[in-house]
Amino acid sequence: MVKVEDIQQYGKEHMETVVASANTLQSGLQAIATAYGDYARKSFEDGKSFVEQLAGVKSLDKAIEVQTEYAKSAYETFVAESQKIAGLYGDLARQSYKPFEGLVAKLSPAAAR
Repeated sequence: MVKVEDIQQYGKEHMETVVASANTLQSGLQAIATAYGDYARKSFEDGKSFVEQLAGVKSLDKAIEVQTEYAKSAYETFVAESQKIAGLYGDLARQSYKPFEGLVAKLSPAAAR
């Protein structure tokens, strides 16, 4: 037989789990937004520097060299930042569901009866 106290305790634990997950979600999304902002800022600065360099070249060969260096650098930065942001998404998913593990563990034995 289920007691009222048990139901109240379950509700309290469930609410604490939801709040913990929401706090983790908020901080994780903030970290992801910061990473996107940092990448956008760096990309803008690199593009600005590229245009300044390109404006100062005197020959076609030098223009191609500057453009090639910029393309290589932009690609490497994109790959590195993409991996960093993907890692942040993975961490966010793991941390957001972590509080629910204890709740599921408590429910699993009850469901098996």
